[in-house]
Amino acid sequence: MLDAARSLRLRGPDDEGVHVQGPMAIAFRRLSIIDVAGGHQPIENETRDIAMVLNGEIYNHHALRAELISRGHRFRTNSDVEVAVHLYEEVGAKLVERLVGMFAFALLDYRDPARPRVLLGRDRLGIKPLYWARTSRGLAWASEPKAILAMGDTPRVLRREALLEYLMQGYVGGAHSAWAGIERLPAGHTLAFEPGGTPRIERYWDLPLDRMREPASEVDRGQEIREWVDRVVGEHLESEVPLGAFLSGGIDSTAVVESMSRAGGRPLIACSVGFREKSHDELEIARESAKRFGAEHHARVLEPDPLLVVDTLPWVFDEPLADPSTVPTFLVSKMAREHVTVAISGDGGDEVFAGYRRYVHDSAENRMRQSLGAPGRVGARWLGRVYPKLDFAPRPLRAKTFLSNLGREPGRAYYHSVSQLSRGEVMELLAPELARSLADCDPYEAFAAHYERPRVDDPLYRAQYADIHTYLPDQILTKVDRAAMAVSLEVRPPLLDHRFVERFATLPAREKIRARRGKHAFREALRPRLPASILDGAKRGFDIPLAAWLRGPLAESCRDALSALPAQWFAPGVLAARHAEHLSGARDHSRLLWSLLVLEHWRRAHGVRGVSA
Repeated sequence: MLDAARSLRLRGPDDEGVHVQGPMAIAFRRLSIIDVAGGHQPIENETRDIAMVLNGEIYNHHALRAELISRGHRFRTNSDVEVAVHLYEEVGAKLVERLVGMFAFALLDYRDPARPRVLLGRDRLGIKPLYWARTSRGLAWASEPKAILAMGDTPRVLRREALLEYLMQGYVGGAHSAWAGIERLPAGHTLAFEPGGTPRIERYWDLPLDRMREPASEVDRGQEIREWVDRVVGEHLESEVPLGAFLSGGIDSTAVVESMSRAGGRPLIACSVGFREKSHDELEIARESAKRFGAEHHARVLEPDPLLVVDTLPWVFDEPLADPSTVPTFLVSKMAREHVTVAISGDGGDEVFAGYRRYVHDSAENRMRQSLGAPGRVGARWLGRVYPKLDFAPRPLRAKTFLSNLGREPGRAYYHSVSQLSRGEVMELLAPELARSLADCDPYEAFAAHYERPRVDDPLYRAQYADIHTYLPDQILTKVDRAAMAVSLEVRPPLLDHRFVERFATLPAREKIRARRGKHAFREALRPRLPASILDGAKRGFDIPLAAWLRGPLAESCRDALSALPAQWFAPGVLAARHAEHLSGARDHSRLLWSLLVLEHWRRAHGVRGVSA
């Protein structure tokens, strides 16, 4: 067990703790932030028949502590985790409904010696990760799969369906991890287990399914948004160690840093990274914002580093993750850790207020789909099939996806738009035997279960709802968690406070998208605080110049990776042909090639021994 915990030492470099009693045990690695001196984990109750470890922060622990003291509970520490232990004594598994914060926890309950129990819980939005597995010895769990693998009871085998999911989506999501036999506890769920029994997984939180917010006047709505931003940012600032913020040229991180400057109480530290390629660089805008808010600003220009891609990141991300922004996220985290232990981020604003371009495009498609009628949709889909894929043509001529989507149902059209490859394109890449074994597997079905769950006639909300349950926890938050914890940095996203998300994700579509631009309500609410250069500037996204890097400094690493991928996984010659097309400029295969580069080096780093039967 200690070997498993020590595989996560970068998540918790400051302390180590173990609790063993009867048939159950927990070990913990701690990054000390609140009650640095006294918050050693595991933490027990007064009678020492409940023990708990928790990764994350509980932001309402002071109010809960006062309530519990009034009910007679005695505290030995100032830790937020001890509050959760005593809250469990009062309300049992329903403690998750009272906690405001980001957390993944494991709790051992020995109060009935004949029926010891385990309770696992994960925060509502999935900011903190939690994995589990059934093994020959019972139930195992950890913050990352590498710790479960270190226990030695789980084979190092890729789940067969995960390969299809990964190549289509760029990540593996949902209740199943990329590893055969290792499961992911979904966000907003708990898992209860008794030795010898069967795990019981229950949902305790969800976004509203059947109601949207009533519109308010623009003045009232703007005031409400500003007040909530200040509230959630203020609650996220508690720390006994140095705290700062990530700052880009975008609206979300700038709004968060501006709110931090209002809160005062400590020197404001902001960290940014940029690129030499101006098309991807926001560093100058970030510098201007830092100066405006009086922040101590730390900035660095990133250079392509093949060793980082092939040596460091594959171990950090112990499931394959093809988001190219893992590179700048890791590097800005590494740079920030030189100055702070906690960083506040702007993650979540795009999901809550529909800031991604994908939402604007999907809304336009839905309007046109309705106007076409059934015959028009059939014709558009036929045109989409025959229209050439013009990767390097001017944007107005790249209409293949748009035309194809007009003939699809809204949910499948949206999924197709946000996938990096279609199912058919992936099947062309796979070795024939593997492709045949995946003939009945369609990753869209898991996405559709979320897209179809809301009972509202609002395709935009359905898309947001699905993203908040898939893309957000499984790609965006996984990227940030792994990259930051690999350098022992805690990242807190106040815009993903569940109360903030509930309140503003349910705004009507017209409050989110206007004049073919997303994030309308948020943008207008911030006009009294932020300059027009931030609010009305072009959206860039936190990405790298991927296509150019793969033709330049990463070209040789990519060629080596493609040649090393197992022949049992991919059809002979197909990958080399895609690489040659990309190098010649005939096609842009940058997302595919990056995915394969990541996959091969992940396979090497973790000793993957094949694909599940």
